[in-house]
Amino acid sequence: MPFDYDAIIVGAGAAGLMAAIHAAERGRRVLLLEKGKKPGVKILMSGGTRCNITHDCDSRGIIAAFGPNGKFLHSALAQLGPRETVSFFEAEGVATKVEDTGKVFPVSDRAVDVLDALLRRLSRSGAKLSLLEPMRELHAQPDGGFRIVTPNRTITAEKVLITTGGRSFPGCGTTGDGYGFAAAFGHTILPQTPALVPLRVQPEWVGELRGITLPDANLKVLGPDNKKLTSRRGSMLFAHFGLTGPAPLDVSRAVSGHPEPTSLILEVDLLPNETEQAFDEFVQLQTSTNGKQLLAGVLSTKIPRRIADQLLVLCGLSLTRTAAALSRPDRLKLVAATKRLRLPLRGTLGFEKAEVTAGGVLLDEVDSKTMQSKKQAGLYFAGEVLDLDGWIGGYNFQSAWSTGWLAGREL
Repeated sequence: MPFDYDAIIVGAGAAGLMAAIHAAERGRRVLLLEKGKKPGVKILMSGGTRCNITHDCDSRGIIAAFGPNGKFLHSALAQLGPRETVSFFEAEGVATKVEDTGKVFPVSDRAVDVLDALLRRLSRSGAKLSLLEPMRELHAQPDGGFRIVTPNRTITAEKVLITTGGRSFPGCGTTGDGYGFAAAFGHTILPQTPALVPLRVQPEWVGELRGITLPDANLKVLGPDNKKLTSRRGSMLFAHFGLTGPAPLDVSRAVSGHPEPTSLILEVDLLPNETEQAFDEFVQLQTSTNGKQLLAGVLSTKIPRRIADQLLVLCGLSLTRTAAALSRPDRLKLVAATKRLRLPLRGTLGFEKAEVTAGGVLLDEVDSKTMQSKKQAGLYFAGEVLDLDGWIGGYNFQSAWSTGWLAGREL
């Protein structure tokens, strides 16, 4: 029995667009369904509307960013790695640049240029894009293929790819729709938690430092037993609710995934380039040679003044205190506060502000060489609907481009 389409792809985000392009360019009759009024909304929002396309590393670097689940990406990255991704967009007229952090952005700093390139290529490919058309039902047919019901029509296809994303930034339309469809075919759906999401902290004084950026800090999340759950080094920004920026976002998964986030401590090393001993010796030297200088002034040669002031308050020292005659206990308290600042946590800002979703379709039930379901022939998954979440820095987009491209080869 003839099908209306060779392949129907559900969700026009990064993975869905890439899959539709690749499948249609192979001569397949492709329909890309999108429930929203625009495709690629999350692409437009990403990277502060600049779109961090990928990371300047090899495939091994991408795999490492996803922890134990990263090995699932081997085959996908072999088809479309970071270099090929950059070439793909540059061929469509999007010049790229590598920033000091290794993040790859369009030279224009405009996410819309990335999306426009994808839509131009999609249009040339011959794939059809249907907006404001969500999939309501998905049924496997006894004689092969699938029947899909939308509010507008019932259509059939030989193969179906689900690229509906996770639950992060639900304002983009990513509300976890794909999990129900996967579960209906017997897939295990792991609980979802927000990842790459700002941290909420308990001490109110943190909010008073809002706007201050530390370009380099080392963050550890400690459990109730003081055991390290995760750590990450990078920049961080003080905000009215707590902490944001690359390092806080990268450790956030351990916080949102913990049953009792309020039992956790964030330990911050404000000077990761210096050992505790070296910093202690610096303070000793300053107190003996620059005794008339304010202690906060001495500290502000290493860290922002407002943070230095706050450390003195935390240590019970006066802001007008000079560096002279600092007692050993006070000095050690100050060194500890600088190198091991302990901030009790309250949790995260949740899915509303999360860049990605941890959890989703269990990877063991998907063939990493094809993206096909091991539970249902002809059903495929790609992108964030899978249990894949990596560090900040373009890694998650690379996962979406690569798994989408590989699925498009198979559809």
